[in-house]
Amino acid sequence: MATKVYIVYYSMYGHVEKLAQEIKKGADSVEGVEATLWQVPETLPEEVLLKMTAPAKSEVPTIEPAQLAAADGLVFGFPTRFGMMAAQFKAFLDATGGLWRSQSLAGKPAGIFYSTGSQGGGQETTALTAITQLAHHGMIFVPIGYTFGPGMFEMDQVKGGSPYGAGTYAGDGSRLPTKLELEQAFHQGKYIAGISKKLKSGA
Repeated sequence: MATKVYIVYYSMYGHVEKLAQEIKKGADSVEGVEATLWQVPETLPEEVLLKMTAPAKSEVPTIEPAQLAAADGLVFGFPTRFGMMAAQFKAFLDATGGLWRSQSLAGKPAGIFYSTGSQGGGQETTALTAITQLAHHGMIFVPIGYTFGPGMFEMDQVKGGSPYGAGTYAGDGSRLPTKLELEQAFHQGKYIAGISKKLKSGA
């Protein structure tokens, strides 16, 4: 049976979604892995989103908390709000109490990716504060470390991401993920897919 990797994310302006798409490509590049994109439910009313000039959501399906249990590996993505995950994603995780009681996610590998508005806007704190969610579920946090190689040490251009996971900078919203940031996201998908496959097979 295929190893199922779920890439679950919230994206208001599309930056996190672009990273998620690359993570899926990376995961799908591993033989025997089946990667799926999922969005978490929006919590803001439509009129508020319009005032925030947020574009319409893509056609990626919305996930319910109970569906997480079917995954062999998970990658969670979200924009930051004051150095922590956006409230929409936190609300989704707050609804996983049933999975926590049954420890249905315990032992599953999980990674994190994110988008921030500036270089000091939470590229590391967003991931660090999210790890508590994984710990309470008994999940295995899988950081990318420095496995991305030379790209981790890039100094000639602005680059999001860290040893905790892939990342990008949104700036005022007009900046899109760079080629290097997308390559890092692809790497993260491939990396966690390989680990998920090994854990499932018991290799």
